[in-house]
Amino acid sequence: MDVEQIEAKHVKKGKYILIDDSPSIVSDNATSAPGKHGHAKCRITATGIIDGKKRVIMRPGDGKVPSPVVDKRNGQIVSIDGDRAQLMDAETYEMFDTKIPDNLKAKAKEGVMVDYWLIGGEIRIIVDVKVE
Repeated sequence: MDVEQIEAKHVKKGKYILIDDSPSIVSDNATSAPGKHGHAKCRITATGIIDGKKRVIMRPGDGKVPSPVVDKRNGQIVSIDGDRAQLMDAETYEMFDTKIPDNLKAKAKEGVMVDYWLIGGEIRIIVDVKVE
């Protein structure tokens, strides 16, 4: 998995970070003022992309936080089995299975093109189904 290190004070809402090796999207970054002999502290709140769990970490403002590199791609839904879809990458023609998000289950049909993201080794349909 490709990971880059960013300073905690530069983590903004909507940025992707790794907390406990789980890719998460940041919902808040509260920074405390530095004390007389201390440094500013950051309290980062994020929600797991894969499992939806809320996670909180504390880091010094100049401390490093791992951020996964998000690979955005296009693919076609080949087949659907319950809440799982088999996708084929539009460029490499690779086939793989992934879970269909709840908000896209009604629109997901065989033969439809979708945008998906590779985040931390996990495949996730993120963007709405493309209407042709």
